[in-house]
Amino acid sequence: MWIYIFRRVLYAIPILIAINYLTFLLFFTVNTPDEMARAQLGNKHVTVEAISRWKKDHNYDLPNYYNSSESGSLAFTQTLFFQKSIKLFAFEFGNADNGRNIGTDIRKRMWPSLAIAIPTLFLGLIVYVSFAMLLAFFRATYIDFWGVILCITIMSISSMFYIIGGQFLMSKMLHLFPISGYDAAGNTLKFLIMPVIISVIYGIGGQTRWYRTIFLEEISKDYVRTARSKGLSENIVLFKHVLRNAMIPILTGVVTVLPLLFMGSLVIESFFGIPGLGSYTIEGIRAQDFGIVRSMVFLGSVLYIFGLLLTDISYTIADPRIRLN
Repeated sequence: MWIYIFRRVLYAIPILIAINYLTFLLFFTVNTPDEMARAQLGNKHVTVEAISRWKKDHNYDLPNYYNSSESGSLAFTQTLFFQKSIKLFAFEFGNADNGRNIGTDIRKRMWPSLAIAIPTLFLGLIVYVSFAMLLAFFRATYIDFWGVILCITIMSISSMFYIIGGQFLMSKMLHLFPISGYDAAGNTLKFLIMPVIISVIYGIGGQTRWYRTIFLEEISKDYVRTARSKGLSENIVLFKHVLRNAMIPILTGVVTVLPLLFMGSLVIESFFGIPGLGSYTIEGIRAQDFGIVRSMVFLGSVLYIFGLLLTDISYTIADPRIRLN
């Protein structure tokens, strides 16, 4: 077990290094610090002196890989690659253009994102799996037919409809929840219920159809026919055998979305005024703050690789035979 995990960790290290280097190329080679300065200064006729001053103020005036003006190890550490890229491995994100510490902002904003994402994940999992098992239980009936139609209809409508419609119905008409905002002083729950409900409803279509397909594939296998031939009821076959053997693809869907728990939802947080990491990323993009955007890209990559690692580990728990591969 531990050897398997260690091997998977070793696979993840070069992937993360490659992603980090590609991110550096994107932000400092394709999009040079001079272009960053022009974008921030917002003037087509920016002087060379203004560009140099902006680069120096934001620590973008160093060479990319090798600093010939320094000696020894400083020739490599006093470079953009070390200061802006290598330090990310130690989760030293530096400062944003407005002077705020990015790491501090991330640690502060991750909690609102988690407050939305964790209830959405678990409530959604219960709703999607239950609905999918219901359709699988009544397969080839009108319940299954109209259930699939409902899923396709939900999938076909933009998420904006659910957000705006939910705000109009639950806030404007019924006055159940605030239309937007966030209060960390003790009234947090009333600001989170509506975003969670809307997120779960929007995911019903795609997730239910996916789980239904998994259950129907398992139902058609030989072990199910064997269980039925032994006289087991359909409930026992579905809930004890089919659900258990469908755990690997279910775990895949659950674990791979774990990075979103920390990164937050760009759309949901922006529309509901939730000060999470999703809205933090949007604010960085709007302000053309490359420090924030670069940090969030790297953090998202780390969390996604970590999610895949958890997926591999969860496979070994659900099916120990995978450890031999």
